[in-house]
Amino acid sequence: MASPSNVAPSAGGTGHFKRTVGFYGLMFISLGSIIGSGWLLGALNAAKVAGPASLISWVLAAAMLAVLALIHAELGAAYPVAGGTARFPLFAFGRVAGFIAGWSSWIQAVAIAPIEVEASLAYLDNIPWVKDNLNLLNEDGTLTGSGFGWATLLMVIFTVVNIVGVKLLSESNTITVLWKTAVPLLTVVVLVPLSFHGANFSAGGGFMPFGLHGVFQALPLGVVFALQGFEQCIQLAAEAAQPKKDLSRAVLVAMGIGAIVYILLEIAFIGSLDPAALVKGWADPIAKGDFGPYATLAIAAGASWLAYILYVDAFVSPAGTGLIYVGTSARLTYALGRDKQIPSAFGKLNVRGVPLWSIILAFVIGEASFAPFPSWSQLVSVVTSATAVMYAFAPVSLAALRRQDPDRERPYLTPLPAILAPLGFVCANLIIYWSGWDVNYQIGYAIVAGLVVFAITRAFQKPETRSKLDLKAAQWIVPWFAGLILLGYLGRYNLDAKSPSLNLLPDGIDVLVVAAWSLIVFYWAVACARPTEEVVAAVEEEQFELANQPEINTA
Repeated sequence: MASPSNVAPSAGGTGHFKRTVGFYGLMFISLGSIIGSGWLLGALNAAKVAGPASLISWVLAAAMLAVLALIHAELGAAYPVAGGTARFPLFAFGRVAGFIAGWSSWIQAVAIAPIEVEASLAYLDNIPWVKDNLNLLNEDGTLTGSGFGWATLLMVIFTVVNIVGVKLLSESNTITVLWKTAVPLLTVVVLVPLSFHGANFSAGGGFMPFGLHGVFQALPLGVVFALQGFEQCIQLAAEAAQPKKDLSRAVLVAMGIGAIVYILLEIAFIGSLDPAALVKGWADPIAKGDFGPYATLAIAAGASWLAYILYVDAFVSPAGTGLIYVGTSARLTYALGRDKQIPSAFGKLNVRGVPLWSIILAFVIGEASFAPFPSWSQLVSVVTSATAVMYAFAPVSLAALRRQDPDRERPYLTPLPAILAPLGFVCANLIIYWSGWDVNYQIGYAIVAGLVVFAITRAFQKPETRSKLDLKAAQWIVPWFAGLILLGYLGRYNLDAKSPSLNLLPDGIDVLVVAAWSLIVFYWAVACARPTEEVVAAVEEEQFELANQPEINTA
């Protein structure tokens, strides 16, 4: 491997990434991505469709994402490159697979910052003084002119922090995450002794009033969205001070803390509800219009002071997550640009080691995303599905890279890979399926749109500079996703009444069918991986990022 003195700068750029982020910075990047608007709304949305069994939804999601976190931990430590979720499939399956994985990663990452900003403003708009003087939201929940101005200001701040450099991003995020973690835990500590009703766990139709269908339906309505984000430190791997030592630990610790916090919050939420509100079921456990359910529960419990803290956190938590995703979406854009899958200008770094044009693009897309949108829940379902598509590429990449690149140093090893890799692929596919077929065919459209961008980019490249497409290695991707969309159409999960699914697959049977299809595709995909020499050559192209650059600051 090249020594630091021989490391080339970013393609066409003048700078190089600076390895300044240590373990705690990396861990807080992932934990800050996990704790955002999801903790403020996820429990309510899950309870509406699953009742007390929403607790199972959180445990199930935590277990499924823990499997995927173990897989990402090995990949991130073995291949510490910027925008890793886009690069691992590229190494294993070539340009087309790498682009589809990277594009899916980018779709979810670039959408989250504006979602979190709007969530922040929506919470603030519930404060009477803010509503009367700033008027942030229209009656339908979309931004007013004033709201758009404040949203833009937040996006500008996020952009400036990211342009200054990853060290400022890491340091500012660390302070925010300490607050973001303390407030949910404080909420649990206060609500449980003041207003806990154990009978709520069997009220409104029993513990599982909507059966397994409700448990599964809750996952894409905010549960998975809340817990996702553990992989975000991997997107910054090229800026980690000691990536081989710290990345895997950061992923696993952040995932563990996030899962514990969310499960405790769901217990506190269900137990603190007014039993009278559950007599007629779980459709409206909190009064309509109360956008901040925990603040409402705090006031009812006589802890009005906690409600004020929650309203502050309702701004801080989503805003902090938005800050992170501006940075990580820029690293994904950089990865796509560096690999010449989109215009190469986005694959350049400035003299500060920052992907400037990629950060600016994240700002522009974020601004465009403030156009009128449907509900938070519907947006979350789309982002959850796109994230699951990104996650699905990791298990097949792990199995393929272990086989085709066996001599690579792997500082962290996923336990029981022969079991967890296919299981991880099944988990990701089930999340996609539960998101609903109406969401997934839209994701399909977005991937097709991305491929158009990919084709146009290649059309403007000189023939001698175009890398081969590796279509043979990617032959499994279209049948895989088409099969998932078809299974979704035959199933019973969709949010849009205008595009109903056929409801032909019974609950339970549908899970088995999706799992069977997933396993068929998994072993097919691994068999399609590029030859060892091509995989090794693709990895070696990234010596600029893989080389152990001098440590500048490990704090």
